Amino acid sequence: MTDADILAEFHAAQALLDGHFILSSGLRSARYLQCARVLMDPARAARLVAALVAKLPAAARGVDAVVSPAMGGVIVGYEVARQLRVASMFVERPSGTFELRRGFTLAARARVLMVEDVVTTGLSSREAIAAIGEAGATVVAAACLVDRSDGSADVGVPLTALLRLNVPTYAADALPPELAALPPVKPGSRA
Repeated sequence: MTDADILAEFHAAQALLDGHFILSSGLRSARYLQCARVLMDPARAARLVAALVAKLPAAARGVDAVVSPAMGGVIVGYEVARQLRVASMFVERPSGTFELRRGFTLAARARVLMVEDVVTTGLSSREAIAAIGEAGATVVAAACLVDRSDGSADVGVPLTALLRLNVPTYAADALPPELAALPPVKPGSRA
């Protein structure tokens, strides 16, 4: 898949939005990628994830499990795990910090691929990777559908993105006038 093909999938799903958005990081943006919309069609999700899996380096393909942060990474992580034929799990924040719950366990020294939907600053990815490490496993690589940082986000391990975009983000007190003129919307899963 080319970048144009991937963007066409997002546009067809009405998953690439324009406006004034408050991201999970607290930063603001004029564009938002609603991956839940692009993943709601199982055939589209399978196509996009197949293209992502094809880009993974060998070390990321030979893992014991895929772990994703809830909520956004759950569907894409499941589909990556399905295509790699390994277990799929997720970490969640019941009290503000990511942890494995619901009976999920990782074997000591298990090799894990951490999978996100969208990476912006890399903070959620690093937090998920830390939780996986605390569970005794080793994250060997990370993957995402979209890297909004265009490759500048550091998640602590090699990151493979299906699509890299340069989508500027702004602090709430440093908005460009055209963004400040729009009412903000918080579409993400984190309060």
